[in-house]
Amino acid sequence: MKIAIAGAGYVGLVTGVCLADFGHDVVCIDKDQSRIDALERGEIPIYEPGLAELVASNVGAGRLSFTTDLASAVGAAEVVFIAVGTPSRRGDGHADLSYVHEAAREIAASVAGFTVVVTKSTVPVGTGDAVAGIIAAARPDADVAVVSNPEFLREGAAIDDFKRPDRIVVGLEDERARAVMAEVYRPLYLNQAPLMFTNRRTAELIKYAANAFLAMKITFINEMADLCEAAGADVQQVARGMGLDNRIGGKFLHAGPGYGGSCFPKDTQALIRIGQDFDSPMRLVETTVAVNSARRQAMAGRVIAACGGDVRGKTIGVLGLTFKPNTDDMREAASIDIIEGLLAAGARVAAYDPQGMRAARKLLAGVDFGSSAYDVAEGADALVLVTEWNEFRSLDLARLHGLMRTPVLVDLRNVYRHDEVARHGFDYSSIGRPAGLSAQGGAAEAAE
Repeated sequence: MKIAIAGAGYVGLVTGVCLADFGHDVVCIDKDQSRIDALERGEIPIYEPGLAELVASNVGAGRLSFTTDLASAVGAAEVVFIAVGTPSRRGDGHADLSYVHEAAREIAASVAGFTVVVTKSTVPVGTGDAVAGIIAAARPDADVAVVSNPEFLREGAAIDDFKRPDRIVVGLEDERARAVMAEVYRPLYLNQAPLMFTNRRTAELIKYAANAFLAMKITFINEMADLCEAAGADVQQVARGMGLDNRIGGKFLHAGPGYGGSCFPKDTQALIRIGQDFDSPMRLVETTVAVNSARRQAMAGRVIAACGGDVRGKTIGVLGLTFKPNTDDMREAASIDIIEGLLAAGARVAAYDPQGMRAARKLLAGVDFGSSAYDVAEGADALVLVTEWNEFRSLDLARLHGLMRTPVLVDLRNVYRHDEVARHGFDYSSIGRPAGLSAQGGAAEAAE
């Protein structure tokens, strides 16, 4: 099939390259000429494991191309995906749909013949209706079916998520679109991926409901971690005991500094606003957002407490800056709140991240950036593990001890065992695990 993707950002690029890998003829469109030029040179603007190789192979095979010319790409397409950004609107938390509406107007001017227009972006309930109305107003003669097909991609695992999905949700009002969308995803039938057809508004709401529920799950286990610390229990064992119940499951039950990233913060805020618009308050989601915000703000205090209650003039090394491993995304990263809190308390901060340094330099003033974990540990009064990159899971603790001024390790992801770290002479603190317990070494779930 001939497919056009309006938007060559994270979702659009992953969607386009995976559909091309299925054998479709895909054109990714973006207004940013420098981004298109870079993609044509094989330079990928985001870090996502396996993406660069997949782009190269499909461009080489002639199935994937990039352009700024929306008119020609859309005019030749049977299916057009809208995969533009829907950031939180400044001031009120609503999803900003200006890019979606602009794309709809431009697509309307260029469609030829029966075309399925698919909103892949995360959009509030009723957006599909608005897109259909925009297209109809701009081109009353256009033969278009507007479909909602939300993405469920975790950064760092997006390609696998696209090719081995738990479900594919398609919301439609025009039955002609059913066969078209079934053909788009036909290659996944071998993996027995469930293709779920609903009406358009239901599909739009499924995405928000899923993300809000996962955010609540993370926030719940973080509150349980606080209770575990007060009661002398081990949150990792509590989470394991919960997760073995197949009604609950173990994913997203990993205590830490709170959720962040490109999806959960904006989608929970947007769902709250949607509830207000429909006079149906989302009280659990509102509480989730408030608790998560407070937790992120409190993490700097944990580090300060581990340093004896005062970090003025002390050097704190921070390991991991991105909101999760295997991405270069710094959006709503817990590290930002932690570092800003430490700087405000008078600390000097040195930080390192395998992929997030370029973005972090633009966001964090007054931070010294190192070249490795051992670089930031040199002369440090404490080391804080914020993002659980693989290279931080088996650090040479003896070497770290020798480099640091004061051997204090604050593990906000429960990667290490207390007995293991204490054996190397560290003053160690973690999340939801009393110091006396030798818990199983943890590994935080990739949250989004």
